[in-house]
Amino acid sequence: MLGYLYAIYINSMQTRTDPDRLSRLRTALRDALKELESTLEVVFERSALIKGNVYEHARKCGKPTCACSQGQLHRSMVLSWSHQGKTRLMAIPPEKLDRLRSSSQQYLRYRRARARVGEIFKQILKLLDQIEKLRREKP
Repeated sequence: MLGYLYAIYINSMQTRTDPDRLSRLRTALRDALKELESTLEVVFERSALIKGNVYEHARKCGKPTCACSQGQLHRSMVLSWSHQGKTRLMAIPPEKLDRLRSSSQQYLRYRRARARVGEIFKQILKLLDQIEKLRREKP
C-alpha cells in the first residue's frame, strides 16, 4: 500500500514540474534561436573572404656571404593557406597587406561562426526532442 501511495505522490510531482520544465526548455530554445540569429550576422556581411593567414615570414636565402647567414633573416609578409593538402605561401605587396589581412580575418570569423551554427543546431534539436518528450501523450 505504501509503495502505491508513493507512486501516486511521485506521479503528481512530475505532472506539476513538467510545465515548469517545459517552460525552461522553451526559454532555452528561444535563447538558442537568438544566439543563432546573432551568429548568422557574420554570414550576411558583404566583405570579401580570403582563405588563409597573414603573417611575417623570416628565412635565410642560402648565400654564405649574405647577412641572413649571420642571423639577420630576410622578412616578408605572406599569405599562407592549404590547398589539396599542401601549405601554399604567397608574398604580399605592401599596398595589398591591409586588405588581405582584413579579408583573412573575416574568413576566420566566418569559419568560427559556421562551426558555432552547427553546435547551436545540435543544441536546438536536443531541446526540441526534450520538448516533444514532455508534450507527447501516451496513446
